[in-house]
Amino acid sequence: MTVRTAIPDDASLVRRVAAETFPDACPPETPQADIRAFVEQNLDEASVAAYLQDATRSILLLESPSGAALGYAMLVWGVPTDPDVASVVTTRPTVELNKFYLREPARGTGAADDLMAAVVAEAAASGAGSLWLGCSSVNERANRFYERLGFARVGTRSFRLGSRLERDVVRERTLAGVSPPRP
Repeated sequence: MTVRTAIPDDASLVRRVAAETFPDACPPETPQADIRAFVEQNLDEASVAAYLQDATRSILLLESPSGAALGYAMLVWGVPTDPDVASVVTTRPTVELNKFYLREPARGTGAADDLMAAVVAEAAASGAGSLWLGCSSVNERANRFYERLGFARVGTRSFRLGSRLERDVVRERTLAGVSPPRP
């Protein structure tokens, strides 16, 4: 597996992976129409192209040895703007892990550890003191993964997904002088 920084020409590829993987992270009772609307409004090719041009964002692509896209992560630099997050993510500077998704064939293979190692390395290299994320409170698999890799639960936040107000767990991992645990 390799991880590389996505470039503007990757917008279509990232959009396809995003559209395929985002529904997997949604609570099972989320209406499919709400999921489709979110993908169409936030993970369409124009949005992804804008993310790739945004100096406060970085998208990392996980690829198989043959070059097939297996997943992606999006990092966002800056102070959290959500008051619930800002009050519990206290280490500054911080980086948000805004997206972290793997396609089905990559799950359970150790590929997530590879992608997370690249995420942590990029955030640490930027001088960030912490990395934070929001994860659906009902996504047990993802929450176990983040906990195993040192992301402590520090609070909650609300996330609007269509007509529903979802509750996310907010997790933070200190980066300065901390090595990721070995799987």
